[in-house]
Amino acid sequence: MEYTYLLINLAIIIVPLFFSFEKKIRFISHWKAFIPAISITGLIFIIWDIIFTDIGVWSFNKDYLTGIYIFNLPIEEILFFITVPYSCLFVFAVVDFYLPEKKKYDFLKIIYLVLSLFLLFFGFININRLYTSVTFISLSVVLVMTSYIFKFKKMRNFSITFILSLIPFLIFNGLLTSIPVVIYNNYENLGFRIFSIPFEDIFYGMLLILINVLIYTHFNKKIQK
Repeated sequence: MEYTYLLINLAIIIVPLFFSFEKKIRFISHWKAFIPAISITGLIFIIWDIIFTDIGVWSFNKDYLTGIYIFNLPIEEILFFITVPYSCLFVFAVVDFYLPEKKKYDFLKIIYLVLSLFLLFFGFININRLYTSVTFISLSVVLVMTSYIFKFKKMRNFSITFILSLIPFLIFNGLLTSIPVVIYNNYENLGFRIFSIPFEDIFYGMLLILINVLIYTHFNKKIQK
């Protein structure tokens, strides 16, 4: 069906958008923080997407698209970089409201440092697989910068947000890859799948959420001053 990807985008955002007007957290009032976060991060990932689509790292099944394109990307793919970040930032705002971070969690820095080293290693030994190498190396660099340069103080709440986002991620990304709406070139990834989802997608998603959270938190802090 030509509206499949569009409907998946709607399903991703409908619940967070509905609860954004809830009186206690009122996430919608944080628009001065989440709009820049989604816009800046979206620009980065859309450029990445355009390049990878152009060189054949992945492609899109026209049977499930409306047929509207911006450059070589279906409009639904552009919307994906709005609906997913918005939903994840909503989850982060809820977590941050109910679980304010009052102390450092140094063990998380160690966990993410170890993860960064593994990602860097596997990224370089798979340098010929573009999706694997670019995703792993990019996430490794951002994780190290987040903990040791930016000294981001909300890594616990980011971690909780990421874990909570995994279930809907597996559902919706599973739909996109099993129908399939998005078709991956297995020469450019490890070929290891979780159900129908490329293993790299988990780390791609982590990178997408982390950059959004970093920018959102930065602007939110400036607004509250």
